[in-house]
Amino acid sequence: SADCCPTLISLLMVASPPQKMAPSAPNITWEPLPPDFVLPDDPVENIQQPWLAAALTDALGEDQRIQPEMLIGSNFGLVATIDKKTVVKAPDWLYVPRVNPVPEGIIRRSYTPHIEGAPVAVVMEFLSDGDYGELSIRPSAPYGKFYFYEQILRVPTYAIFNPHELSLEVWRLEGDRYTAQTADENGRFWIPELSLKLGLWYGERLGHTVHWLRWWNETDQLLLWSSEKAEAERERAEAERERAEAERERAEALAAKLRELGVDPDTLA
Repeated sequence: SADCCPTLISLLMVASPPQKMAPSAPNITWEPLPPDFVLPDDPVENIQQPWLAAALTDALGEDQRIQPEMLIGSNFGLVATIDKKTVVKAPDWLYVPRVNPVPEGIIRRSYTPHIEGAPVAVVMEFLSDGDYGELSIRPSAPYGKFYFYEQILRVPTYAIFNPHELSLEVWRLEGDRYTAQTADENGRFWIPELSLKLGLWYGERLGHTVHWLRWWNETDQLLLWSSEKAEAERERAEAERERAEAERERAEALAAKLRELGVDPDTLA
């Protein structure tokens, strides 16, 4: 009847809400950063960001895992051209396994995948308090970082650390979408691009006692920082000095005992 039509239409609308038009796929090209492009010079939003990034790189270097052809950086611009517009995002930490060398005297100021080397393999973001742009899936300018890494750069591994809630998430690109990974029994995540595990560790480094992002190898051995390696070497040298001193004192005590017995220790073979 006429009276039931509005109700029926309303029910149909509720059951089948109008679908929004899916945004058209962006046109992505890989072009060098224009020479006159002004890179953002925003202040660091998280005071721990430089410490965390430096510690990650330091451990890799100390374990002899950094090669000249690699690119490992922090707050370093990754470039893509989307619908003829240059877009730059600077993750808090990034890893590229192989990049083309730049001419001598030239300082690399950004990185465009595919034309300057291999695709970006790992990116990390450290959340700032109250600003979660790192989680944004916004598919239009200025583009959310999550969307940019997933759909534009297609980075295989995206790690997100929230130092305020002490949470670590690792996302892996499976097909066209990121899938949240499950940590092992120690709360660590396997990062296949580096053949290492990533997890949280509480302690002190360079006067800062916080929760750090750290690497473990496949047998769950912690990769030491250079400061820890130096301290371990100092302790080893000190233990060796103490061992040598104890050996010298033992030899002197034995020589004294022999002399008491009328034996010249210097004549003994």
